[in-house]
Amino acid sequence: MQVLVLNSGSSSLKFQLFSMPEETILCSGIVERIGFKDAKFKFNTEKDSIEVVQAIPNHKVGLELLSKQLLNKDTGIIKSADDIDIVGHRVVHGGKHFSNTTEITETVKSKIKALSSLAPLHNPPNLEGIEVAEAIFPNAKQVAVFDTAFHQSIPEHAYKYAIPNEYLEEHSIRLYGFHGTSHKYVSEKTIEYLGKQNSKIITIHLGNGCSMTAVKNGQSIDHTLGFSPVNGLIMGTRSGDIDPSIIFHMAERFKLSLSEINTILQKKSGMLGLTGHSDLREIETKAETGDKNSQLALFMNAYRIKKYIGSYAAIMNGLDAIVFTAGIGENSIKTRERVCAELDYLGIVLDKEKNNIRPNKLADVSAASSKVKVLIIPTNEELEIAKQSIALFKD
Repeated sequence: MQVLVLNSGSSSLKFQLFSMPEETILCSGIVERIGFKDAKFKFNTEKDSIEVVQAIPNHKVGLELLSKQLLNKDTGIIKSADDIDIVGHRVVHGGKHFSNTTEITETVKSKIKALSSLAPLHNPPNLEGIEVAEAIFPNAKQVAVFDTAFHQSIPEHAYKYAIPNEYLEEHSIRLYGFHGTSHKYVSEKTIEYLGKQNSKIITIHLGNGCSMTAVKNGQSIDHTLGFSPVNGLIMGTRSGDIDPSIIFHMAERFKLSLSEINTILQKKSGMLGLTGHSDLREIETKAETGDKNSQLALFMNAYRIKKYIGSYAAIMNGLDAIVFTAGIGENSIKTRERVCAELDYLGIVLDKEKNNIRPNKLADVSAASSKVKVLIIPTNEELEIAKQSIALFKD
């Protein structure tokens, strides 16, 4: 069975084609910097490695590039669109409707669309990916795997907000949590590495979008993102935690509409708002040349992560491991150094020499004196989506 997995981020589209259940990767790649003139399309197989730099204005154009390459007579991987049995889609917000992997129907698409206001950077491209895939692969089963599903185990005292009860009871306003596929995958790998199910783990997913999860005994019990994927950590273009009264002040003082404020918090804030750049590589380069805004932004970013490490260690009454994953977590040596600095009180000590890597598999970068394991685990959301997709159709 061939399963094509599409993982749409806010400014990227990762993909892998698997032969399942063998978990063999037939091709993989990414469309990154979507919305920019210098966007990149990368496509890899055992025989070929293709990279194209061009303007890719939106996710639809990126998907069309992928479909053409998959069917390319010389360097493609399939002969016909009918070779694809299942297309598995990452969908960010499932709201109260979806707690499990789901076959996509018109009703499911309508609900995903209705939830777009809660994840405006993600659900629209997720839905666009579904509709384009339906057109390109009309005979394949289309499956949605929701970021919010792993966090269904978060207890009421953690997911409920201190606002009048009817907003939860009648309108389902609560913490949902996101990046669940990634947090689930790396937490399971950590439990396997530790060799014990009864464990206390903090998973730290750092990409253009960022989040952390407290995982106790294999279950998510708290998470930094909430009702929508905008609060918590400082992200590429999203603000993370702010005082809610700022929204009312901005509306009254600057005569901004709620829509305008939402755009500011979702698309113009975070590292972009602090430095003028959303790409961490550019920010780190500027910081090295003495740019004060970049230096401060990097410190603020690590500071926010440390605050959540402390709070999650407290609610779990201990800590066995912290895990860095996703693009920044896996590749930014300096981010890991900044985060782990001066955390020895909690038993977290990084070995700087071991940390000087960008691993392609699980790496333990703890110092010998560290009571808490410091791990880097490359996330594989695509494999997790493929596994959940085929499981849906098992007899």
